[in-house]
Order: sequence, then structure tokens, then C-alpha cells
Amino acid sequence: MQIDELYRIYLSHPVIETDTRKISKDCIFFALKGPHFNGNHFVQQALDKGASYCIADEDTGVNDERIILVHNTLETLQQLARRHRQSFSIPFIAITGSNGKTTTKELVSAVLSSTFCCYTTQGNLNNHIGVPLTLLSIKKDAEIAVIEMGANHLHEIESYCQYAMPTHGLITNCGKAHLEGFGSEENIKKAKGELFNYLRVHGGTAFILTHTGYLDAMSKGIKQIITYGSADADYMAEPAEMDSSYLKLNITKGLSQPTLQTQLVGSYNLPNVLAALCIGKTFSVPDEKIKASIENYSPSNSRSQLIEKNGNKIILDAYNANPSSMTLAIENFAGLRGNKVLIIGSMMELGQAADEEHERIVDLITTFSWKAVVLTGNGFKKIPAHFLHFNNVEETAEWYKKQQFKDCLILIKGSRSMQMEKLLD
Repeated sequence: MQIDELYRIYLSHPVIETDTRKISKDCIFFALKGPHFNGNHFVQQALDKGASYCIADEDTGVNDERIILVHNTLETLQQLARRHRQSFSIPFIAITGSNGKTTTKELVSAVLSSTFCCYTTQGNLNNHIGVPLTLLSIKKDAEIAVIEMGANHLHEIESYCQYAMPTHGLITNCGKAHLEGFGSEENIKKAKGELFNYLRVHGGTAFILTHTGYLDAMSKGIKQIITYGSADADYMAEPAEMDSSYLKLNITKGLSQPTLQTQLVGSYNLPNVLAALCIGKTFSVPDEKIKASIENYSPSNSRSQLIEKNGNKIILDAYNANPSSMTLAIENFAGLRGNKVLIIGSMMELGQAADEEHERIVDLITTFSWKAVVLTGNGFKKIPAHFLHFNNVEETAEWYKKQQFKDCLILIKGSRSMQMEKLLD
């Protein structure tokens, strides 16, 4: 079946599902395959639950005209997403980076949604399946779209751009994330830079955080560049003197509102907030709406959440961790006032650099004073005698409950697979 013919079917049945547990009446089920599942085995179940069509790439053994057989289900999903994207002439803003991309995406979406009908990536659907699903969720009333792009190997962002076709792009930063897949920090820059390569060729616009230096170099040749960050940028801010755990910004250039009081923890979130301000201004969102949108945004899903529980203030930042984000979180936490308890979990996907990077984090921790330090997981091997170490989060949780901390400031951070948030169950 040709994509144009499938697209006509999609327009009559514009809900796409890849999980039979979420089948809704009249949807189209795409039978995707992975290392541990094969959607072709669930085609009959999808039809029984109300799917109007099923896209499969194997003989399912089911004789039903509603089954459309294609060469590759995933490639067909991506091609369909590209066909749908081509039906829009609105701005498509792509956001990628090693750290902060989801928070930036959420802030940008909050600001733009105050003025436009804005569609955006839900949760962290930012991979080779999530990006096309996001595109196919965009309806005809869309005025602007924000697409998050994640990657753990070269040419991944390049492939997303072929069907997302961004008109604008932002790279939050290029840090030490997914080293196992990328192989080196230089490859991380190459991978994230694939977004800028697309914008350069297609006459797009890039939003550049100026104080990194490398993003300026990576963006050379792009038709339009709008800057935020340090001196001489188009939009500038600095952290205000802290009177709470939340980040407050003094706006020094680009917004009529002099301050922004966020519900985000950590000065490392300043670039994320400033990116949202920058993009909002670029699309003429009124200053008062930018301020209100940023100040009303409250993080969720264990991303820089400030939780008050049992007489303690807990910073829960357990959605993800890599050497760059861990360093920033620890340094920020060390600068706060209070009885500080540091509880961190291992960092994943570091490959051969794992031992060295975990040792660096331990060395960093030893330069500050803490009430207690607890390291969790197999990543940490060389551990000072005055630090505690547990093999998993269950052991750490058992210790934590016995402490009955009061009036403490506690940072909980680790890679997603460590599930450090279980400490608070």
C-alpha cells in the first residue's frame, strides 16, 4: 500500500496505537517489533478490541481485510508521520541535548500554549517510535509544535529530522550522557549537531545558549540565530539571591518583567527557563504571559521536584542521571544552606568510562561537607570509609526509614533504572 493511500485511511481514523492494552475504538494498530515483543502476534486481539485497521509486517495467520501488510511496520509509521508533517506549514521546534531537554520542552510548551494551540511531545516519547507518534497526534488546529528528540547513538537525530522536518531547533547542551552508545564526548556533539545540520541546509532558525562556546561554533552557517545566556546575548538573566530552595531569576535583557520566581530547584535550570523566555519572545508571546507560564510551571515525574515530607525538604531528581547532570546537581546542592543528606544512585550507559566517571563523582562529593552521604548501586566501587554504600534502592530505603531525619535537606538522584524515587514510598 502506498503512503498516500494509508494517509487517507489515517485521516478517517487519526488515533494510532502500538500497545493492545491501550486500544481504542476505530484506532489504527501498528504491530511494532522489539527485542522482547512482536506486535504481529497481537493483531487479532487489537481487532477484537475495536481497532479499525492493523498494520503488520509478518503473516499473522489472521484472514481479515482490515490487516494491511507492509514491508516494515516501523518504517511505515515513520513515513506516515512524515506525510502528516508535510500537511502543516506551521513552526516545528525541535529540542534535543544531553541534559534538561524535557524540562526545557515543558517550559517552552507552557509558554507557547498561553497564546497558541500548541502540540508537544508527551512525557519522554522522544525516540524512533515516540517522535512519529507525537507527529501523528498533531491535529489540524495546531498553530505550533514542540518536538523533543532523544538519542543514544550517531545519526539518530538526523533520522528524526527527516520526518519531523523542524523549522526551529535548540540544543540544551552536550554533556556526558549515553557514552556507551556514542563512544566519546566529540561524538555526542556530532550527534546533537545533526539537528543544526538540518536547520543549516533547510534555512531554519537556531536558539543558542551562548556561554557554552561550542554551541556557537556548531551553529555557524545557520540562516537565523537567536541567542540567550551570557553577555551580549539577545536574552539574558542571572540567578537572584536565594531566599528559598526554588530558582529565582533577575531578568537583565529581553523581558519587561524584572524577575521570574520559578518552582524549579537548582541554578542549573536557569538556561532551561531562559530558553522558554527566548522562544516565547521570538513568537511574540506577551511578556506577562511568559512570566505567568514559567512561574506556574511545576515539575513532575521526579524531575527537580521539591517535596516537603516528614519535616524535611527533599529534592527528588531521579528521572535520569549522567556525569554532567550529576555534577551540576551536587554542586548546586552543596551551595544550599541546611543539614544536607546526599543520596545518589549509579549512572548508567557509560560503557568503559563507567568506573572513571563514578570515581570523579565520589571525588567531587568529598570536597564538600555533608550530614550524610549514601551511594547506591554497583557503579560505585571506590568508596571512602565515611560514606555509606548499598547494593540497591531497597537496601537504601530500609536504611533511610530507620534514620527518621528531621529538618534536613535531602537530594535524591540517580539513573532511571535505579528507581531512587522508591525511597519515598
